Amino acid sequence: MELENSTRKITRALISVYHKDHIQEIADELVKCGVEIVSTGGTFDFLQKCGIPVVSVESITGYPSIFGGRVKTLHPKIFGGILYRRENAQDVSQSAEYEVPAVDLVIVDLYPFEETVASGAPRQDIIEKIDIGGISLIRAAAKNYRDVIIVSGKDGYEPLLNLLKEKKGYSDESDRWNFAAHAFLTSSHYDTAIFEWFNSDGAIASFSKSITDSTHLRYGENPHQAAAYFGSPDSLPAQIHGKEISYNNLLDVEAALELISDFKETAVAIIKHNNACGCAVRPVLLDAWKEALAADPVSAFGGIIASNRVIDVPTAEEMNKIFFEVVIAPGYEPAALEILESKKNRIILDSTSVKLSTKKFRSMFTGALVQDRDAVVETPEDLKVVTRKAPTRKEIDDMLFANILVKHSKSNTIVLAKDLRLLASGVGQTSRVDSLKQAIEKAHGFGFSCDGAVMSSDAFFPFPDCVEIAHKAGVNAVIHPGGSIRDAESVDYCDANDMAMVMTGKRHFKH
Repeated sequence: MELENSTRKITRALISVYHKDHIQEIADELVKCGVEIVSTGGTFDFLQKCGIPVVSVESITGYPSIFGGRVKTLHPKIFGGILYRRENAQDVSQSAEYEVPAVDLVIVDLYPFEETVASGAPRQDIIEKIDIGGISLIRAAAKNYRDVIIVSGKDGYEPLLNLLKEKKGYSDESDRWNFAAHAFLTSSHYDTAIFEWFNSDGAIASFSKSITDSTHLRYGENPHQAAAYFGSPDSLPAQIHGKEISYNNLLDVEAALELISDFKETAVAIIKHNNACGCAVRPVLLDAWKEALAADPVSAFGGIIASNRVIDVPTAEEMNKIFFEVVIAPGYEPAALEILESKKNRIILDSTSVKLSTKKFRSMFTGALVQDRDAVVETPEDLKVVTRKAPTRKEIDDMLFANILVKHSKSNTIVLAKDLRLLASGVGQTSRVDSLKQAIEKAHGFGFSCDGAVMSSDAFFPFPDCVEIAHKAGVNAVIHPGGSIRDAESVDYCDANDMAMVMTGKRHFKH
């Protein structure tokens, strides 16, 4: 937007802040520029103690701070001084008639609402941290950016100080526009946080999310795509070592954590392009790593390794024998960390403090899709045996293991597993039959027999062809959601060929 090149001199500043760091330095600079300072409450007391000439808001409005401090600046002489248009003759006339002093700079920050919510404070304490006067001052000053500078939080203190020193109390419209833009970001973020707290039960349908923290990423999925991560850096796994994490790394790391967090037993997973190419559960971490790697050592090259246990020295020594991009675990033995850090670019992450989102967001046209994260993990009690032959305890364990993997793989998905280890999977195929054939071919390609294996599918079988192909490959037991109008045909095939089948009633599509 093209702006006018209008210069304004600051003659009077209103300062009402919660955070007072650097305020004395700013006030000193304002005094040097011949600016009168007006202030309220604690800020007034602070400035007086600093020996800075300051006028109280009460001396202008004629009213004291009332209602326990809830009303201090909400007065026509304050808001009129901010909002009246300096180039509008009627506004200027009325400001003189009603003795409304011009306010050319507003420095205000807001009560720490989000911090109070995060602290677990009682409801009434949270309510009292909903700022009224401050948010009103921000909006008023930002609206009248042609005449007024608004500093809406402590992040603006340094830019204001630099402006005062550089331009000696003057500002251009571009300066004021920039401060106003930041002010409206402050007010919209603040109001969004309040709404989300009031609407924590989701009773009001609204997609409202305001995230002001951002981390620049080298690029997106490809070098020609710009990218950033929006969220607190603390929401990411702590990086211990390695190069700057990338957009694709973050996608794979989240996929790895979502998968590995579904296992209670000691587990290792290897992720490539959001899909597991290796995974195993074993009592000993080193064994879990070896079995996971064996599933597909080719795809593991350059992959993401995830563990739900602290990485020990024997496991680190074996991991260090291959090239991988990222390893993430809830901790590392000191000597194991030293081994893994031998590759300077290798990204080492700690998952200890990571919280997985309960919601999933995806841009869609000019809007957004929102859904709950698929947090369902089936248990033996969730399995409905639909064949004459019941699965053995070992087959049940393998089916539940495979069903976790199928949930975290791109649809259409078939997973073959045996002895709590991924044999192979077919992912992202347009045909479920193709997914199965891909999985069988891959398992055979790495020297695995499918005899005694189990098969998991993310959705029902519309025809009996998949169970037939699986049976001929050696699969003995099948787990899937069920729900096809032709489920009976797959059940009949299993009964005719001494196979066990269970249904879960829960589909696990992933797109």
